[in-house]
Amino acid sequence: MTSYPVTEQAVSTATETPRTRRRRRALEAEERGIVSIADRRRPLIRYGLPAIQVLLFIGVVIAGIGPLLWLLKSGLSTSQDILRGPMQLWPSGIQWSNLPTAWTRVQIGSYLGNTAIIALGSLISTLFVCTTGAFVLSVLRPKWGPIVTGAVLATLFLPGVISLVPLYLTILKMPVLGVNLQNTFWAVWLPQAAGAFNILVMKRYFDSIPRELIEAARIDGASNLRLFTALVVPLSKPILGVVALLTVIGSWKDYLWPLLVLPDPRMQPISVALPRVQETTEISLQMSALFLAVLVPVVLFLVFQKQFLKGVGMSGGIKE
Repeated sequence: MTSYPVTEQAVSTATETPRTRRRRRALEAEERGIVSIADRRRPLIRYGLPAIQVLLFIGVVIAGIGPLLWLLKSGLSTSQDILRGPMQLWPSGIQWSNLPTAWTRVQIGSYLGNTAIIALGSLISTLFVCTTGAFVLSVLRPKWGPIVTGAVLATLFLPGVISLVPLYLTILKMPVLGVNLQNTFWAVWLPQAAGAFNILVMKRYFDSIPRELIEAARIDGASNLRLFTALVVPLSKPILGVVALLTVIGSWKDYLWPLLVLPDPRMQPISVALPRVQETTEISLQMSALFLAVLVPVVLFLVFQKQFLKGVGMSGGIKE
């Protein structure tokens, strides 16, 4: 039997307490950073580095929350106060009535309802197309799978303006069916579903699922549908949440495509309706309407930020 020498470091590592082990790992992480432990002991680094971090944090907060707070301030001000002193805090007092007035006069509720319908339909169609397409390419792996994957990847290099006119002509007269989808929500839902980026992201996530689990399910007699609904989809909840949130926010702020396919004002979302009504609405009500329109995606992100950041940060679905 071959004996291996036991070093003093190995003995100390094996006998150290959990608290000591955490401290040692923290020190090792600091040593691998840009600033070493010796440099942190210097007064300039000790006090200067936290100050820089605080300043950077304040700058990021101002850049992120500042426009939203200014929009709220303008939405609760009079039109004269917005034009005379854009940075002053309510010289004429807070106008709480702007929010309900914008809701009724600008018909924000109706436009937000259209936007919610568009976002929900886009969410369902996107998840259906992306999950099924990624399942075929990643799990079933047909012979023509690499060709389709390459074709989907190639569409990412095409500017969106190039496909705008052909897609619009397709909506005016659907192939085979010959149906005009203009002024219907299907004209927004169907193109939104065929997103190459979401398909590739979903496929990359499905690739990280161990093949042993898939083969074991097949040995147990699971069909492809059962494999998809009972194994792949439950293991992919983080990436499903990311794609869902990105789809909802993207459809909420989309402007050009709904403007083309939904010319009827009764069908238009909030992103198309607000620029149209600004000519007949005073600026204070415009700011209130903009704040109500921006508030929804911000709240969605704040509510689901944990799932979103977890899904983005994970490099694989399961760690083996």
